[in-house]
Amino acid sequence: MIKNKKQHQPSLAMNLAPTSSTNSRLSLGEKVGYACGDVASNFYWRVFDVFLFIFYTDVFGLSAAAVGTMMLVTRLIDAFSDPLMGAIADRTKTRFGKFRPYLLWGIIPMIAAGVLTFTVPDTTDSNKLIWAYGTYIFMMLAYTFINVPYGALLGVVTGDSQQRTTLTSFRFIGAFSGGSLVAYMTPELVNYLGQGDEALGWQLTMLTYGLVAAVLFVITFLSTTERISPPAEQKTPVLQDLKDLTQNSPWKILFVLALIIMMTISLRGSTGTFYFKYYVERPDLIGSFAMAYMIALAIGAASTPLLTKFIDKRRLLMILMTIVASLSLVFYFVPSDNITLMFILQIMIGLALGPKSPLVFSMYADTADFSQWRTGRRATAMIFSAAAFAQKLGGALAGAMIGWTLASLGYIANQVQTGTSQEGIVVLMTVVPAIFAAIAVPLIYFYPLDDKQLKKLQDELQQQQTSGNKGLGQQEQILTGDKTAGTIGAVNA
Repeated sequence: MIKNKKQHQPSLAMNLAPTSSTNSRLSLGEKVGYACGDVASNFYWRVFDVFLFIFYTDVFGLSAAAVGTMMLVTRLIDAFSDPLMGAIADRTKTRFGKFRPYLLWGIIPMIAAGVLTFTVPDTTDSNKLIWAYGTYIFMMLAYTFINVPYGALLGVVTGDSQQRTTLTSFRFIGAFSGGSLVAYMTPELVNYLGQGDEALGWQLTMLTYGLVAAVLFVITFLSTTERISPPAEQKTPVLQDLKDLTQNSPWKILFVLALIIMMTISLRGSTGTFYFKYYVERPDLIGSFAMAYMIALAIGAASTPLLTKFIDKRRLLMILMTIVASLSLVFYFVPSDNITLMFILQIMIGLALGPKSPLVFSMYADTADFSQWRTGRRATAMIFSAAAFAQKLGGALAGAMIGWTLASLGYIANQVQTGTSQEGIVVLMTVVPAIFAAIAVPLIYFYPLDDKQLKKLQDELQQQQTSGNKGLGQQEQILTGDKTAGTIGAVNA
């Protein structure tokens, strides 16, 4: 059971509990407006996921091993910048709220970082590598500055779990719709804007994406409302926030889970460009293949609210990752000339992975409620900043794995690949993601906040609001007799 009773502050938990207004249904305009923020983010994130690695090797001129190492090393900065940004956002006080102002403040750095990251300097190879490190770090810091508060906004717009799932579904419909446009349009835009100069084409493409993203972030700022906030008297020491995070067992499981799933997604996304260019030998299909996948992800995300009405979030996620693992493994056996089957399997995988993001991010918001229920304190941005770090670390580990593997197999950019190199690309695209997806399934089983536990938790927060201090007696009985009680108690003891 939960043993560290001294941390619990019933009076604060009572004030922090969601009120009836925070649980009211969100308007369609607010849902769409919030989704615009992730459309904007995906003008960057989807470019990183699909095109950044091959840009660095085939346009910028870096070796695959150097790119893999760079992606991993730069993530060490995120280990500090993401939680720091979460702590700053949690302590921000403006008349517009804690998180919404960053959607405006972060626009200019985001545009500048995008253009500079995709600028190829005319200098030596060693100086190019220094430029790549510096601009990519700047890009990730700019992304953190605007995206951590955007993600945390989900936790304060509504206190209702089903509404959060619906809002997150809208968010990722926007993300995957924007991502599908990026996946399809980017190669065409680079060619059109560059007019034969690929490096210039990338610069102008990122400038275009930045300007469009700026408009979308402004829409999100104007259309959303922050409804949940800690009371003015809450003490907010950063070390206490970090301690609460390390003792939040559902969050810790989600952190590892998000890292593993992001490795699955990033491996397939980044390797897909190499797969079609060097294995299928149809680089003209890269945009269409990625777009079909993103549309399938959007459809899957849109289905999430309906699916969660009939299937518990945890059980649903286990089913979906089992499907992803199975289909990814089947993909390995597809011949290089069977384009139709490749597209069919990719669409099926996208449909299965689509609900993953709405599910996991709404579960992160639920862990913020769990932390509040357990400690009487709320640090929403800290929880979401650590979630963002898990995503970026997963992508970085995937990038490092791709780079080091290709380098060890003799990959040479813009050349016909050897049989060994081709086989490595196919394995990275199929078998390795299947393994990571399979690992995620038993991990999800240990996530303790199923629908039943979450309802009990949120009901008590409501009761504390209406009936005053109840102490810990009722809380300690909530999980009694449930198979997950031991999990929560053991971790928090």
